[in-house]
Amino acid sequence: MGKLYLYNSLTRKKEEFKPIKKGQVGMYTCGPTVYWYQHIGNFRTMLLNDFLRRTLGFLGYKVKHVMNITDVDDKTIKASQKEGITLKALTSKYEKIFFNDLLELNILRPTIVSSAVDSIPEMVEMIKKLIDKGYAYKSEDGVYFSISKFKNYGKLAQLEKSKKTKARVRSDEYGKENSQDFALWKFYTPEDGDVFWETEIGKGRPGWHIECSAMGISNLGESFDIHTGGVDLLFPHHTNEIAQSETATGKKFVNYWIHGGLVTMKEGKMSKSLGNILTLDELKKQGYESVHYRYYCLQTHYRKPLAFTFEGLDAARSAYERVRRKVIEMKMTKHKGSDKSEEYRGEFEKALYDDMNIPAALQVFLKTLDDDAFESKKRIEMIEHMDSVLGLGISEMKEEKIDVPEEVQKLVDSRERLRKNKMWAESDIIRQRILEKGYRILDTPHGPKVEKA
Repeated sequence: MGKLYLYNSLTRKKEEFKPIKKGQVGMYTCGPTVYWYQHIGNFRTMLLNDFLRRTLGFLGYKVKHVMNITDVDDKTIKASQKEGITLKALTSKYEKIFFNDLLELNILRPTIVSSAVDSIPEMVEMIKKLIDKGYAYKSEDGVYFSISKFKNYGKLAQLEKSKKTKARVRSDEYGKENSQDFALWKFYTPEDGDVFWETEIGKGRPGWHIECSAMGISNLGESFDIHTGGVDLLFPHHTNEIAQSETATGKKFVNYWIHGGLVTMKEGKMSKSLGNILTLDELKKQGYESVHYRYYCLQTHYRKPLAFTFEGLDAARSAYERVRRKVIEMKMTKHKGSDKSEEYRGEFEKALYDDMNIPAALQVFLKTLDDDAFESKKRIEMIEHMDSVLGLGISEMKEEKIDVPEEVQKLVDSRERLRKNKMWAESDIIRQRILEKGYRILDTPHGPKVEKA
């Protein structure tokens, strides 16, 4: 096994990855807040998690992947009241939709999915520890963490406890009496309706930040290898996770922080508040498949922003469909040649070892796919092996039988006669007429093939 280097947000540099336990990786992912549909910006982060998990598996590591579900917070409570249903009914509805979307994107389900509602006892115990140690205090509306008492607060975001820092903390959605502090537990108010827990620290519900700390530690231990998320979570969420976790345990919380770039639109960052979001369902209504968006994300390094355009998605769809046609052709046709497996495997792994450079790995994949000097059976095995990281579904690709209308088939036959007589201009006119009827014709070594356009 070669040396894997990952960019660690904690140190702002690429570092050799060294797991706590040899050959094993504990990985925690900030999952969705299930109060509405997830948008494609959310799913780019989920794809980062998937590429990382698949890369680690490809390189020989055994991965324990934990993801949380935020099913209690201000957003979920307000949404359930707006829809006139219970909190459980609302979050179950959108959690199911979320996992269906993951399935369509060919994203592996985490080893453990941890619900915030089911982890309240662990959160309460952690908060009690923080109170006992003098880092947390009760106020009229909740329990807060005092960041002035945590010496290295802001080390992940590389912040100092300055006026600038305080101004940013003040924007935290939970509110506090001291602008430097963040909520661990919110005491009950009538606006919460029937959402509350009677606990030793008071009647109420958890703050957002404590949820991930409690679920990460309870499932992976007091110290673990990797924590992932979008770069927008670096501050304050991940910064606050570190402060409360390391105070509670006295140990380093996470060794490698991996953050993904955001999806941007013309209006800037994609977000529900800006009203510029796109869901997978909306893409499908416009004729795209979820895998086309996956391919789109493969082409940009995970740390870079992804500027979404439909022109870019069209190009990704075309590129994916070309891959699919080439794979099907390979499976039907035997190509003699040499075995280049080791050569291409080496190039592919080199890309992965360099901070999970998926775009470079994709280029190696495409180069392998198009190398007709590479014996076909071994080549298929190699691209399927690479696809264990890329997740394009190569092994399932096969020729699909479609019912071609009689009028379209007559046009296909007519075009073939024109081609045999080298009447190329006339045959191109027929091709266009076929396309206008909703079908596409592909010329293969086995004759013309008709697909739905």
